[in-house]
This record gives sequence, structure tokens and C-alpha cells, in this order.
Amino acid sequence: MKRALEHFTVPAVDISPYMQAGPEAERRRIAQEIDDACSRVGFIQILGHAIPDSAIAGLASAMDAFFGLPLETKKTYRVTGANRGYSPPKSESLSLSLGVESAARMNDFFEAFNVGVEARSFASLELSEEDYGINVWPEIGGFTDAVQAYFDHAGRVARTLTRIFADALHLDPEFFDRLTDHSIDVLRMNNYALPQGTITLDGDLVGMGEHTDFGIVTVLWADQVAGLQVLGQDERWHDVAPADGALLVNLGDLTARLTNDRWMSTLHRVKPPIVDGTIKRRRSAAFFHDGNPEAVIETLASHQDASGLAYEPITVRDHIKAKLAGSRQGKKNLAAVREAARVLSAAETDL
Repeated sequence: MKRALEHFTVPAVDISPYMQAGPEAERRRIAQEIDDACSRVGFIQILGHAIPDSAIAGLASAMDAFFGLPLETKKTYRVTGANRGYSPPKSESLSLSLGVESAARMNDFFEAFNVGVEARSFASLELSEEDYGINVWPEIGGFTDAVQAYFDHAGRVARTLTRIFADALHLDPEFFDRLTDHSIDVLRMNNYALPQGTITLDGDLVGMGEHTDFGIVTVLWADQVAGLQVLGQDERWHDVAPADGALLVNLGDLTARLTNDRWMSTLHRVKPPIVDGTIKRRRSAAFFHDGNPEAVIETLASHQDASGLAYEPITVRDHIKAKLAGSRQGKKNLAAVREAARVLSAAETDL
């Protein structure tokens, strides 16, 4: 068994030189720091993101308003067959998106609400809503405006990050733009809380099962409440919380495929923070920047090893479809071979 990392940390990177068109030397330094973080950890504390505090506060208030509704009211916003709308507690099992058989029970106790771009957002293109989805918006005053405002800011951060990625990987500056100019972008708002007395606190309770994210990059706002854990290279789970003023950023499977796993799509999970026998509330909002549905993702020639080992090419559409079939429909994702192997080899010791 591998030894635990003595000083596991998520690197902090201030990306303001990119947000503000800073000097080239500063941008090169940032790109190097991002390359190091993506190679060693796959998670990054992002500072200098320029999202106003008011936009984050507006998002948090909107989430509180929705998740505070009665469960039966929230269930009226469920959407079948699309990654939109409300997901009640215990309706998903994220581990199955990795094809892990032992995680077959639908036991993730988080609830979520999803919104995202729609095909009609790109009026000049002939796109199918089957790849995107139609949003449903709760009838809550100010909800739509507050969530959309944060969504726009998070999208700007995600696009800035892919520009940094291109520099870090020594690619054409427009490389990721060609993969994401009509990207399937989704904001998933999560709530980890259940009323007291509704559950039995036993060893099987899971906030959100171990999983990797699906697409290119994820921008996460979260409360500074315990729960999020990241799998380190020592194959042990480590607690992670956002620093003051920071967003947590992690890579998705498609970026790992591009780099043949030199950049890490890191496994993570959420364990319920239990205090005096009750669950403490935790909120998060993950902005998923996943790419154009028809874009073909294949390992960069510069990242194939001497034996030619590389991921098989796959479209963004097919990859996301397989992952969602696992998490939402209980269908084992047989294509997630490398990811499942990491889950099965992970030590269960919580550090």
C-alpha cells in the first residue's frame, strides 16, 4: 500500500494576469503553475477570478430559496431524459458513471438543480436540443436573474482557463475555442442536507459518490464546510475546502484524454459532515464546461507514449451520454476502464 502524502495541498494560482491581459512574462508563469497543478493534483484553488461577491451572494440566495421549498414542490421541476431540472436525494449514484459495480445502490443523498445553455442559444447553428436540454426555471422572484448572472461569470472563468491550458500545453491559442464555441455548459447547484430524523446515520451514507467530472474543466463554488475529498497519488482520500475568496477548479475526463492522463481528471467525492449525530448543511455549484457535442476528443500526438498508447477518439456527445447513463440510469459505464481501476485501488482510509 502506498504511503499517505505528508503534505497534500491543492495549489493556489492567481489568474488575474490572464483576466486583465497582464504582461506576457506573468502569463507564462501562470501557465507553468497551471501545468504543474494539473500534472500533480488535478485540482486548483483559483484566485483573481474577478467574479463579484454580489454575484456569488445572489447565487447562494437563489439556491437557498429553491432548496427551501417543500420536496413535493421541488419534484415538479424534474426533467426526464435531459441533464436539467431537479434531482431529489438518492436519485443518483455518481460512482456508476465510472462503471464501479459495487456502487450500484442509488445512495447519494445530495439534491441538485441543473440549468445550462440551450441549442437555441446558438441561433446561427443547426443544433439539437437532445444534446443540450431546455431549462425549467422555478417560479421564485429573482431566481433566474441571479443564477444566470453567476452562470455568465463562471463561463468567462472557464473560457479563460482553457486559454491558459492552451498556453500550458504549447498549443495553438485557439485550440480549445474550436472545441467549445458551442459548448454544452451546465451549472449544477447542489444541496447536502436532510431534515433531522429522516435518515439513519450508518456507514453506507454517501453525500456524493466517488467520480470524475465528464468534460473539459469544472469551476466550483462551495461553502467552506467539510465534506469534499480528493484522491491523492498516494491512493488515499484528502479533505479539501476552498480558500477565502477562491474557486476550486478541476479537470474533466476529456482533458485527461487529450493529455493521456498526464493532466489528471482527479477522483473526488463528498462525505457527509456529521456533527453530534446530525448532518451539517453544505452547498456547492459546479459549472461544467464540457465542449461541443460533435467535437472529437483524442490524445494529442505530443502526449502519446513511446508504445503509442492513447485513448480511443470519442465525441463529447458519446462520452457524456455514457457517463450520465451511469449516474442517472444505473447503467454501468464499461468505457471508464482507467477511472474504475483508480476507484477500486483507492484506500478507504479517511485522512
